[in-house]
Amino acid sequence: MSIRKPWMHLFVLVALAVPSFADSQVRIVRLSDVEGNVQIDRNTGQGYEKAFLNLPITQGVKLRANAEGRAEIEFENGSTLRVIPGTVIEFPELSMRDSGAKVTTVKLQEGTAYLNVNGAKNDEFTLNFGREKMVLTRSAHLRVAMGDTDATLAVFKGDVEVTGPSGSVQMGKKQTATFDLADQDRYTLAKNLEKDPYDDWDKHQDEYHQRYLTSSYTNYSPYAYGMSDLNYYGNYFNSPGYGTLWQPYFTGAGWDPFMNGSWAWYPGFGYTWVSSYPWGWTPYRYGSWVNVPGYGWAWQPGGSSLGWNRVPRVINPPRQFTPPQPPATSAHNTIVVQRGPSVTQPGAGNRVVIRGDSAGLGIARGSIRDLGKVSQQVRQEGAVTTKVHSEAVRTSPLMSASPVQRGASASGSSRTTSPGSRVSSPRMSTSAPRSAPPARSSSSSHTTSPHR
Repeated sequence: MSIRKPWMHLFVLVALAVPSFADSQVRIVRLSDVEGNVQIDRNTGQGYEKAFLNLPITQGVKLRANAEGRAEIEFENGSTLRVIPGTVIEFPELSMRDSGAKVTTVKLQEGTAYLNVNGAKNDEFTLNFGREKMVLTRSAHLRVAMGDTDATLAVFKGDVEVTGPSGSVQMGKKQTATFDLADQDRYTLAKNLEKDPYDDWDKHQDEYHQRYLTSSYTNYSPYAYGMSDLNYYGNYFNSPGYGTLWQPYFTGAGWDPFMNGSWAWYPGFGYTWVSSYPWGWTPYRYGSWVNVPGYGWAWQPGGSSLGWNRVPRVINPPRQFTPPQPPATSAHNTIVVQRGPSVTQPGAGNRVVIRGDSAGLGIARGSIRDLGKVSQQVRQEGAVTTKVHSEAVRTSPLMSASPVQRGASASGSSRTTSPGSRVSSPRMSTSAPRSAPPARSSSSSHTTSPHR
């Protein structure tokens, strides 16, 4: 296969990943970042339980950030919603019209939320707080805080209109409106922004997405969610017979994509595989995992007859490999699979040890500069101790909110089963002997050899 224009191949493959909603209006969005104590009500009738990275957010789900808890939800077009401690949000509607337009409704019940909407043609994003309502059809970045007696809306960029019991108010960049909840939501408008302690956290998250979404294959993808993580945690390469593939850094011999994750049950869908890897959204919801002789496992973009994959697709697995299968149980438990290592801390300080088969598990987004260079060092040495940059990390890089890394169990009547449960999990695969990686394409700055 020619690699003269690799992005053309990826465009064709990823374009096939557009879900077919002729028979279903269902949408899923991503719980893309979790820190500290965050809980989720998946609308299963069992109440709140522990939330962890990469859980699908579907219509009717509620999310609660408790003390020291923070979370980010990423929508298909790259729009984000972030919540801080003491916040409860609900997703009353996540649907798609027959025209293909996406309809999203979020309700802020209490606390503070940051919303960064990337306006898309015909899409409609509604945010409700108290008795106020905003319908956003264009790009905007804002912060909403619900207090006991008032609600405050601060607009960082864009123009918004808020409607409520006292009428409507037009707001623009660097304006703040305060609504008196005890007096028909009467509002006062100020031409300034009062800084919040979490503004810097929200800004750092935005900068991460902007940095790793630029100059990438994402320019040719119909979906943006999860793509910034693919660009940070791995790279694309071309393989004869397979086309354009993506592979995470730090994948040594014996690694497979299903070493760390969970089976989570959702009403109407049953069990869905949820990866624990920080990049583990798009490669498990769309396309296929392919075992390429000489290079190991890589993700191949492509379509799915189900729209998005509940169980990841596997192509050309090694003889000893057992593809992942949903649990054969009627119980609605969260079942953990834990077979691979993660990044470890050698002791006090801001340094971590990265192994060649960790696949980035335990590395917080943006916390290590030039991850590709570090992966080359790990490939040569087997393991590397490196510095974590404090300005990019709010918590320890090992404080991942996945059940695999923290060993946490779900609260309420749901429970988390250990890897020793009766549910079969894929066995460790044996990769074929490695050959020299494919040469870097001289005609595309994006095509690189796969790193381990």
